[in-house]
Amino acid sequence: MMKKGFLSAFILGMLLVGAVQAQTISDKLSWSERTALSVMRQNPEPWMIEFMEKPVWSYPQGLMLTAFEKLAQKTGKTQYNDYVMEYLDGMISEGGVIKTYQQETFNIDMINSGKLLFKAYENTGEDRYLIALKTLRNQLRWQPKTTDGGFWHKLRYPWQMWLDGAYMGTPFLIRYGVEFEEPEAIDQGILQLVLLEKHLRDEKTGLLYHGYDESRLQQWSDPDTGKSPEFWGRAMGWYAMALVDALDYIPESHSGRAEVQGILGRLAKAILPYQNSETGLWYQVVDKGEEAGNFEEASVSAMFAYALAKGANSGHLDISYRKVAENCLEGMLENMVEVTDDGEIHLHQVCAVAGLGGNPYRDGTYDYYINEKIKTNDPKGVGPFIMACIALEK
Repeated sequence: MMKKGFLSAFILGMLLVGAVQAQTISDKLSWSERTALSVMRQNPEPWMIEFMEKPVWSYPQGLMLTAFEKLAQKTGKTQYNDYVMEYLDGMISEGGVIKTYQQETFNIDMINSGKLLFKAYENTGEDRYLIALKTLRNQLRWQPKTTDGGFWHKLRYPWQMWLDGAYMGTPFLIRYGVEFEEPEAIDQGILQLVLLEKHLRDEKTGLLYHGYDESRLQQWSDPDTGKSPEFWGRAMGWYAMALVDALDYIPESHSGRAEVQGILGRLAKAILPYQNSETGLWYQVVDKGEEAGNFEEASVSAMFAYALAKGANSGHLDISYRKVAENCLEGMLENMVEVTDDGEIHLHQVCAVAGLGGNPYRDGTYDYYINEKIKTNDPKGVGPFIMACIALEK
């Protein structure tokens, strides 16, 4: 039997979704709102994000709903925050247990949705959100590490750091350190960003490889450097977003702030030569735009647009990078975004997923990346697209 509070929230959620579905999405609204309303129509309940069949605590939901949190803050409209809270209320028990979460897997991806808990706790004061925050912080206290202190991506990927993990765990950890007065958490978060550049940056191009294997035991790892073989776009996108989001929380007085700004500046400069000058977009494998099978990919384009726009807006990057981001967003609107007759937004050309190792084995080669599935409306593209729109909308 449903509890009264949950039933009321459920009914309210269904009424809101019904209102969204019943109307044409106006082209007078901003692109960020039009896209968010489309997401709500396509996913009547927020746990459905990324084509899920049952509620799960996972990173795509956190990514998309972080965009909704930003949109609620920008517009002042409660429906976007209500959508976020519907997810959290369904996934966090009254006792603070995170449903479907398994700490013993030490999967850093599972930290990402925890970013939503800060605002939820601030707004409601409910202990369950604080308990959940502490649960995720505890995972990072015990996260297995490389010998120089870098977080393993998951327990089943020993001795490996992936760029993806920078976004999943680092802004959460630094924000936690600031809000709960744990200086060591701030230091450890900054260390992750520094180590990823140290181990994965290519000196010639300035681009970053997807993964690093300290043990050199993986088939994909270079026996001399431990690096994976290619520059996967979304991996660098995750890292770029992690840098600008971490800078929201690193104290002005912290010596690591300038260090992270420097990393962001080097990455921004490195990706510029690989932007398609005609469309403004970036490719699935960033440095091989002219090679057969490669394609302009939506998530890397949106992630770079967001990071460059936000970096320029906040003074971490030269203001000229805002124009670079604008060109990218215009290219996405022209080449990747479809608007249906009822105003619904669909984003095409999103790589569904890519990784390293596992079973079947992912070798990180060019052929591997260009042959991964491509989806429409995948949250790993749509979430950053909304964020990029917010950063660029006046």
